[in-house]
Amino acid sequence: MTRTTLISLLALALPAGAAVAQTQPAPGPTQTPAQTPAQAPATPSTATQEAPAEGAEQSPTELGETVVQGRANDIRTSVDSISYNVGEDLQTATGTLADALRNIPSVEVDPDGNVSLRGDAGVTILVDGRPSGLFSGENRGQVILQIPADQYARIEVMTNPSAAYRPDGGGGVINLITKPNRPRAQPTTTGSVRVNVGNDERYNLGVSSVFNRDKLTVTADAAIRHDTFVQSTDRVRTRYDSGSNQFLESRNTQDGDGEVDNVFVRFSADYRPTDQLQVYGDLYHVDVTSEGLMLDQFEADAAGGGIGSAYRRLSDGGFEGQFSGATGRVVRRFPEQGHEWSNEVRYNRGRGSYAHDTLVDGLIPAAPNQYERVDNQNNNDTFNFASAYVRPFTSGARLRLGYELEYTQLELDNLVARGASPGALTPDPLVSNLFKVDQTVHALYGTWEQPFGDKLSAQFGLRLEQADLELDQVTTGITASNDYFRAYPTLHVSYQLTADQTLRGSYSRRVQRPAPNDLNPFTTYQDPLNYRSGNPDLEPQETDSFEFSWQRRVNQSFYGATLYYRDTQNAFTPVVSDIGNGVLLTRTENLGARTATGVELVANGRLHPTLRYNASVNVFRQEIDASNLVGGVSSEGEVVSGRLSLNWQPTQADFVQVSGIWTGEQLLAQGTRDATQLINLGYRRKLTETLALQLTVRDLLDESKDITNYETDTFTDRTERVFGGRVAFIGLTWNFGGPSRQQDPQFDFSSGQQPGT
Repeated sequence: MTRTTLISLLALALPAGAAVAQTQPAPGPTQTPAQTPAQAPATPSTATQEAPAEGAEQSPTELGETVVQGRANDIRTSVDSISYNVGEDLQTATGTLADALRNIPSVEVDPDGNVSLRGDAGVTILVDGRPSGLFSGENRGQVILQIPADQYARIEVMTNPSAAYRPDGGGGVINLITKPNRPRAQPTTTGSVRVNVGNDERYNLGVSSVFNRDKLTVTADAAIRHDTFVQSTDRVRTRYDSGSNQFLESRNTQDGDGEVDNVFVRFSADYRPTDQLQVYGDLYHVDVTSEGLMLDQFEADAAGGGIGSAYRRLSDGGFEGQFSGATGRVVRRFPEQGHEWSNEVRYNRGRGSYAHDTLVDGLIPAAPNQYERVDNQNNNDTFNFASAYVRPFTSGARLRLGYELEYTQLELDNLVARGASPGALTPDPLVSNLFKVDQTVHALYGTWEQPFGDKLSAQFGLRLEQADLELDQVTTGITASNDYFRAYPTLHVSYQLTADQTLRGSYSRRVQRPAPNDLNPFTTYQDPLNYRSGNPDLEPQETDSFEFSWQRRVNQSFYGATLYYRDTQNAFTPVVSDIGNGVLLTRTENLGARTATGVELVANGRLHPTLRYNASVNVFRQEIDASNLVGGVSSEGEVVSGRLSLNWQPTQADFVQVSGIWTGEQLLAQGTRDATQLINLGYRRKLTETLALQLTVRDLLDESKDITNYETDTFTDRTERVFGGRVAFIGLTWNFGGPSRQQDPQFDFSSGQQPGT
């Protein structure tokens, strides 16, 4: 009834006879008509267009011998999204994608690379509006923690995207917008070289180049990155011992260090033989290697006092991943601006391996040394086909129709072998297994954007999806299949309150499908104290999301407030159970329900002619119904998170940035995750017109950590993890041939106003 009432109230926001349409652009430079990118699901053309903001990347537009300079907006909005310029984020210049995402309102990234939006971990990550093999599958966290961030110009957040986007991810969509290119009248070769050196033998090097000639634009990017890491884990666990009728404590510490190497290569070509035809191709490859040593020490109390058991483990190994992909796209444009038909084929391939060799030294009771080999393989192949048709009408209405096909093959091969010597290892049949998943999703979608006069516009969308899933637990010979049909409606309303104020309301239904590892019923080995098991009966979680927002732009300042309500049925949650001998088993289950009601405030403006700020605060109340879970506790509470960034430009050549991030305590089905904070510092000095010096420090106070607490009737667990610590870089950036990326001053990917790919 709550969902029905909210949908009805939202529909009433369309009063009969009311007048509107597209958000009127604020005064600013005249925009050259831009083409809508193929298969980039454009939202209504209600994207706000404002005068460029200071502090963003320069973008010249050549008109004969005249060059007009403009600056991109720090924050841009459309009816279903808000995007942020990361070009001036100094952490982006030297850091990873995780560093860039942490500075975006609504977004959180934990030490394992898991991304959440407003506390919801169900997040789909796209690149230029399209799925990417880099950010899907079990290896996504590793990629986010390692891939360089400087290839992205903006990061777009869609908590209620339209039906033109995939409904995957209950939290919403994060769209990574790469630095766009467009053909130029004169043959040019432009580019940049970036070199950064950090503490503890860290370094990274990147080269980007764009070649334009006649109707052809060729882009090449390459980067290498070498990082070192130090991590530690302290765990204190108590469990009920039925024999002695008391709780016994165990303590576990893990200390490790190692190296991470990353190689990124991308090549693309854009050919436009006529104004009506565009042919585009793209190839990329990413290689990630992480290797280190880990010392693991454990001791557990005995019922009669003293130490009942203890051991020491020394492990050598890490993660290796290779990710490649290819895209081919053809766009046919018709005489009317914005009228086009696009077809695209994509193939993504991912290969990930987490492996280590371990020497086990049994201390109490004393035992001969044992050897252990863990090798977990994750292979992912995905094929996509998409066809999209967009047609505008003279009345201001706009129709978008599309079909998408995604076929995915996943293979998880887990091996654990033990023995008295490295040459005499025997696989453990209890935790070694091969699991395969084939998934096919067909989708049809349509959106209709309709203006109602000068102030009001609405977009109605519907997406129909048929999902077919085949599971094969090869080790046990158990197979299963599942198929389901779902409809995902969306509604977006925009009302121009005044010349500088806009009201927006939206509704969407989204789905979070179980990850393959969450469906594997076989027990997999994490470490001697932690096992993991999937749940083949896991149901997809579905979220009904409602939002109402107010936005105001005054000169170079932006203010926004969003009220939101999210109702999730069958929400995923990890459930931990004690399976004996101090070992905990983690398995994903469906909650009865989870709701979040909150408000998010965003402000971006100027405190002084040389000082700008970017601030956001998110406050929400979370309610978890875990009554259907064994050991689960229904709970509710408030979560407060926020971030503040100060950009100071005392001279034309100097730029200083200080940013702080605060994430409040979060609720879990069986406990809590403690609050965290992070402070970053950056400085850039323009040495010449083409050469700049930059200095960045991440985690300035060296106190960022992740602490989780579980508490049930039979056990408690407190785990504190510290990753990386303080990281500093100093480096140089050299631009040659002019700007290496031409960025349209009014570019907003969500509105389809992209001049490049």
